[in-house]
Amino acid sequence: MRQRNSKAATVREGRAIGMTGRTSRRLTAGAAVAALSATLLGGFSPGLANAASESVTWSDGNSKFTRTVSDTTASVGQIIEVKTKFERSGVLEIIYEVTDHHPSCWEFVSSNKSNPQVESDYTRVSGSWNVWPNINPNSQTFTFEYRVTEDCARDTPLSTGMSYDGSLGAGSYTDKGPTVTVAKDTTTTSLAAVPSPLVVGQLVTLTATVTGGAQGDPVDFYNGDTKIGSGELDASGVATYDWAPATGTWSVQAMFPSTAKAKSSESAAQNVQVNDPVSTDVVVSVPGTAVAGETVDLTAQVSPTDAQGTVQFADNGAPIGDQIEVVDGAATLPYTFSAGQHSITAEFFGAFGFTNSTAAPQTVTVTDAATTAAVTVPEAAQTGDPVTLSASISPTPTGGTVQFKDGLADIGTPVELTDGTAILEHTFTSVGSHAISAYYSGTAGFAPATAPAQSVSVTDPVVAPRDTVTLLSVPGEAKTDEVVDLWVTVRDAAGDPVDGGTVQFRAGGQDLGDPVAVSDGVARLPHTFSAVGTHAISAVFSGTAALDGSTTVTRNVNVTVPTQVDVDTATALTVPASAAPGDTVTLWASVVSSVPVEGTIQFFDGETPIGETVDLVDGTATLDYAFTITGAHSITAVYSGAEGLKGSTSEPRTLDVASVDPAPGDTSSLGGLPFGS
Repeated sequence: MRQRNSKAATVREGRAIGMTGRTSRRLTAGAAVAALSATLLGGFSPGLANAASESVTWSDGNSKFTRTVSDTTASVGQIIEVKTKFERSGVLEIIYEVTDHHPSCWEFVSSNKSNPQVESDYTRVSGSWNVWPNINPNSQTFTFEYRVTEDCARDTPLSTGMSYDGSLGAGSYTDKGPTVTVAKDTTTTSLAAVPSPLVVGQLVTLTATVTGGAQGDPVDFYNGDTKIGSGELDASGVATYDWAPATGTWSVQAMFPSTAKAKSSESAAQNVQVNDPVSTDVVVSVPGTAVAGETVDLTAQVSPTDAQGTVQFADNGAPIGDQIEVVDGAATLPYTFSAGQHSITAEFFGAFGFTNSTAAPQTVTVTDAATTAAVTVPEAAQTGDPVTLSASISPTPTGGTVQFKDGLADIGTPVELTDGTAILEHTFTSVGSHAISAYYSGTAGFAPATAPAQSVSVTDPVVAPRDTVTLLSVPGEAKTDEVVDLWVTVRDAAGDPVDGGTVQFRAGGQDLGDPVAVSDGVARLPHTFSAVGTHAISAVFSGTAALDGSTTVTRNVNVTVPTQVDVDTATALTVPASAAPGDTVTLWASVVSSVPVEGTIQFFDGETPIGETVDLVDGTATLDYAFTITGAHSITAVYSGAEGLKGSTSEPRTLDVASVDPAPGDTSSLGGLPFGS
């Protein structure tokens, strides 16, 4: 109904009637113009072609209104175009505002006017548009496009209308129409192929796929007119139902019932044949005899040969092994028995389509496996020293013990087998030949056995000699307040250098300094005599854990006061160029001076003294010695000096000890005799 107002302010105030509490939003002019331009320049809106367009016309005073809806039987997603045309007779009217009222489930798309105000259930445009009665423009058309959404009720008339405000007043026609009815969604239903034939008791999943439905909508499964069960659509539009049919022929179909928003649909029917299972028979085949510990085959023959399923073998009623799948009518289990009587049966568990069946029992007589024993011992042993006795049993049994024997006497207690072997550590206490054997006790499935005796020759241990020899090497002459070296060499009974222990040097029975460690058979003490006279020098070796100690013979050292001018001496050395290990060679030294010489010579191999000091006789000294270590030996001779005579050392000479005969007559020549400065 249209109302006329004398004042424009009153008219404009009327525009806001009924709008409180709504939240308005504006589309930008650019967006509205762009959307409208797309429509006007050839863009195609879905649903406009072949649409059921409808118009309604009415007049109010000198104004005529025509509203046209592009399709009054719309579907979800379709674009609906709504036009309102204004016409006049009489005088000019200026249109200021047009409001298009529509269902709230419609979504605004575009308008032919700029800057529309878009709300949930109306769209409003504002401006100034002239409508003349007899000159152009003699009409104004307002166009709005909307998209039908999923929220619209189905198969229910939805009202539309308009209201406006103009220079001659306002008019409100919110339910003039035309009404629009949104059709229910079209659906399709398909049923996945159902296996056929089936067997009674076999569970099969019926799967239906529906397009156009919604998650949670029901799907019913039917056998002819009888409902089998139901499922609900998931997010992918699929519903399932687990079905275990009885014997017979079934006509299976999936039906989607109509919902508030979707039409019903149904799948094509499928014929499914359900049969009773096939009867089966099973026969077990086993060997009549077997040996404990040896693997034999147990076989079950199932008929018919195309039967599917598994076989469980049993021994005296107890299941043995895992269930064996039947292949080509047979199932085989490799099995190892213990000794005794065994009643073997087999039960066939049929797959769907086949019945279960049990075989008649068959007897297997199982005897213990024969075993052999072997003992391993050392050929010789010494009393007091532990040795290892070992016994092995073949084939490897699952248990049992071994009793070792020395003749008829048991050695210790029985020893448990580990992987077919028993080991015993044993110490013999008597000398002689000992016959060692081993008796295997046997265990379930394995017979006893005795190992043939093996001989061990037992002797008392050989005690290594503990004797040692300690040799003292000191100069025959020395000067007071001058350092001289006192040497000791220590050898065991075999003549080998001793490593370990200490040597205490003594003068007249009194200790000289601290004990000196023996290394590689040698100990050295640098010493300074403070008193003139004859000093009786000796040395005592302490011994080691394996060797006894020993004492040297006493050697005298004549100590004199140095003269104001001692005479220089020179020492020459002659040695063979080569020698064989163990052969005795002669080392020869000569001392010369301007006066007669006396004193002693100490021969050295490197820094190790060779033997004891040798007294000079007519200015010469010799030493017979056998070298045992091969290689090059650097030999020197050290003269001790005497009263009025200085000591001196020869130049080193090389003696090559090798496993070859030395060339005859090959000796080093006598070197020059330089005197001291």
